[in-house]
Amino acid sequence: MADLGPMRRLLLAATALLSQGCFSAGYLAQAARGEARLLLDARPLGEVLADPATPPRVRDLLSRVPAIKAYAQAQGLRPTRSYGRYTDLGRPAAAWLVQACAPLAFAPRRWTFPVVGSVPYLGFFDEDQARRLAASLAAEGLDVDVRTPRAWSTLGWFADPVLSTMLPPGDVALGELANTILHESVHATVYVKGQSAFDESLASFVADRLTLPWLVATLGPEAPEAQAWAEAEERGRRQVARLHQAWLELDGLYRSTVPDAEKRARKAAVLALLQAELRLAGPVNNATLAGFRTYDTGGPAFERLLAACQGSWGRLLVAVGGLRREDFGGEQREDFDAVLDRLATERCPAPRG
Repeated sequence: MADLGPMRRLLLAATALLSQGCFSAGYLAQAARGEARLLLDARPLGEVLADPATPPRVRDLLSRVPAIKAYAQAQGLRPTRSYGRYTDLGRPAAAWLVQACAPLAFAPRRWTFPVVGSVPYLGFFDEDQARRLAASLAAEGLDVDVRTPRAWSTLGWFADPVLSTMLPPGDVALGELANTILHESVHATVYVKGQSAFDESLASFVADRLTLPWLVATLGPEAPEAQAWAEAEERGRRQVARLHQAWLELDGLYRSTVPDAEKRARKAAVLALLQAELRLAGPVNNATLAGFRTYDTGGPAFERLLAACQGSWGRLLVAVGGLRREDFGGEQREDFDAVLDRLATERCPAPRG
């Protein structure tokens, strides 16, 4: 029988959100139903591993989860009840995230949650509902992007299961699984309300830096899984650099005094070149680039903070764990280098001598 404790907590949380009047009943209902389905369909890892019907590849990947969680804890990440169960979603995406942005400025549309503050996206467990919202936002004249994350996190509110979407095909699967668990574990350890770019970029920085060392220590540097992940990371770094270049070029264009018609024409040329160079399957627009900024900002500043903390992830996590919204001087700050550099001198000062 399913544990009804999480269901009661989910109902209470949904009721609290609804009473705040922050979202329509329809959005809230689909979110509650989708999360409940993830939890109710989850099976204990031990049961899945012992089931002869479990594909060998899935069994092998899931068997690594306890070691990944132990590794995360050894690096200073908070232990949670998450990832002790497995849900086979039977679909290609964990959810559909809708983002929107002004067409001639990097001004993302934001929505507000009572618990987590403002966020630059809405998540749906039903693709049709996500597409309908996307169409509605596009009708307002906004650039819209719908992306499909592999994982779905409740930031420690519930015991999130491993999802089948976290197990992609190929040798990169183990690296992806470890990276996702580490990323979501960072969220459960440090979360600053109303600072999506900081929260997501911190989680990406920590998880990306920790994944390859775990693979190498576990399987050896020549293992196909370690090599596949290293190659994927290098491709990712090149892509991020190119996206950042396009963002800077367009941001300068939008802030200029050239007529809007010229801005639109030059924007189209920049995005067409970007899409061709990166061989992106879907359309690219301001919402796409704004989404990239949410997840990959502040890399050099994070590196400086880690160096000031003498390479200790535990010290870094303690330092950033003390941050509050007021430290950023406003919600949804995308440039937080000064915040991190202040931490490097105040909370992780360089050793004397």
